[in-house]
Amino acid sequence: MLKIVILISGQGSNMEAIIKNCQAGKVDGKVELVISNKEDAPGLKAAQDLGIKTAFKKTEDEIIAEADKVRPDLICLAGYMKIVSPKFIRAYRNKIINIHPALLPAFPGLQVQKKALEHGVKFSGCTVHFVDEGCDTGPIIRQAVVPVLEGDTEESLSERILKEEHRIYSEAIQLIAQNKLSIEGCIVHVKE
Repeated sequence: MLKIVILISGQGSNMEAIIKNCQAGKVDGKVELVISNKEDAPGLKAAQDLGIKTAFKKTEDEIIAEADKVRPDLICLAGYMKIVSPKFIRAYRNKIINIHPALLPAFPGLQVQKKALEHGVKFSGCTVHFVDEGCDTGPIIRQAVVPVLEGDTEESLSERILKEEHRIYSEAIQLIAQNKLSIEGCIVHVKE
């Protein structure tokens, strides 16, 4: 069973979905700890309400020290609004994954729904990927496609994408728990 640490900065809806899927037995993992870099992040209370230990840590060194206490098998970035440093990545190489609300490699970074609408794309979606030293450039584990509808706003598109995020993030974690992934360069292979 995977020992999971989740990093958040805000609401933590993906965090909640992961915790609930673990608790329901849909993911062979246990969320041991939720860490936020924002003391007032609503996700901290949500995690506590689900019986998960939480911590507020300002610096990356503090986060690493706190995470090390539980020796995580996997670190999930779930609305963690900070780019992790090469030092952090070295500490947990190929053990950090992230969810991004676009079909990478298109639209990395922030304000991705706005960019998608401005570019007139017909489809958007979300991506779960391993974290590397770049910004949203790591090997892709899972993606889900969401159509862009006539009259969509950033909010309406984000809402539909978020539902898919909740689904595919846990699917990706379960693939890791089942040891079904291998990385070759920037390609993730899924073993059957």
